[in-house]
Amino acid sequence: MTDDRPMSVRAAPSIWWWAFGYFACYAPYAAMTKALSAGLIDTGATPVGGVELLPPSVIAAVATLIVFFVATGWWRKAGRRTIAGVSLPFPGKLTFLSGLCSSGIIATTTLAYTFKGVSIVFVMLLMRGGVLVMAPIIDRITGRHVRWFSWSGLVLSLSALVVAFAFDAKRGGDLTLVCAIDVALYLGCYFVRLSFMSRQAKSSEPGANLRYFVEEGLVSAPALLLLLGIGALTMGGDGGEQLRAGFTTFWDRPVVLHGLAVGVLSQGTGICGGLIFLDSRENSFCVPVNRASSVLAGLVSSAWLAIVLDYRGIPSNELKGAALIIGAIVFLTVPPALMKRRAARAAATAAATGP
Repeated sequence: MTDDRPMSVRAAPSIWWWAFGYFACYAPYAAMTKALSAGLIDTGATPVGGVELLPPSVIAAVATLIVFFVATGWWRKAGRRTIAGVSLPFPGKLTFLSGLCSSGIIATTTLAYTFKGVSIVFVMLLMRGGVLVMAPIIDRITGRHVRWFSWSGLVLSLSALVVAFAFDAKRGGDLTLVCAIDVALYLGCYFVRLSFMSRQAKSSEPGANLRYFVEEGLVSAPALLLLLGIGALTMGGDGGEQLRAGFTTFWDRPVVLHGLAVGVLSQGTGICGGLIFLDSRENSFCVPVNRASSVLAGLVSSAWLAIVLDYRGIPSNELKGAALIIGAIVFLTVPPALMKRRAARAAATAAATGP
């Protein structure tokens, strides 16, 4: 049963609940994707290729999103358009473009964890570090004020990436051209998406943010699934063969449920991550919250692969990076909480003393 009260009446969940959900989905998502592509579990004749994994995972992502929107009733929050006499949920122009960028993020993120010889942490540092650098730039472009604790959290998050990256610097030779292009596309999609969000949403009115979120979701995974289907029908070469395998022979593998789980968890990160970014506070606050959650999730997934599947241990550098991430979380939570408490006390004092 859904709660039909207006969003302005109900208090929106804390950004930290969404951050926890993002972490809880991301850790198994990254670990399972790497396990499938590296052949760390029984996948049948060969490991699952990154492109082959996209169709089943995106099918599961679309199904997850439909169930989520129906269960919450949020699908009603989208704008509507009448087509052939039927009123249907329909995205606006900017949310449509933002949804296409989200499609690109889904695809490039899944592919990023399938490249041979590239660790989860290494590619995560490239992607997360790039988005962290973007945050204050987008805030400046869109005219948002960046508070001191957001700068502190941003600096600590970047420091964590630098410290952890020091270990993997010698692995730079493993950064193939295809992997570099994948990371570049990921960052480009994020830049456009966050810019649109900053201009059209991130409002103090939860209903406006929710409408943007739903309209973007109507496009992201469904558009990607459509593009994958077209690619499977028209593409040649190894890429086309892998896409067709994702729609056909993948379903004969013993890891079908694993591939579907990747899609469900991917959509979970998309839901929680999108709601983090749509928080009304500046990007220099929201982006480190999101990135801190994902870096911690990357460390947890790496630890799971090392302990359970004997894949690769976690060096001390990356553990130090995790400590800096925890410091960033402290800076992003304690000062705002103290400011909120002082404001509440001041309001209570003013109300008690009267005019």
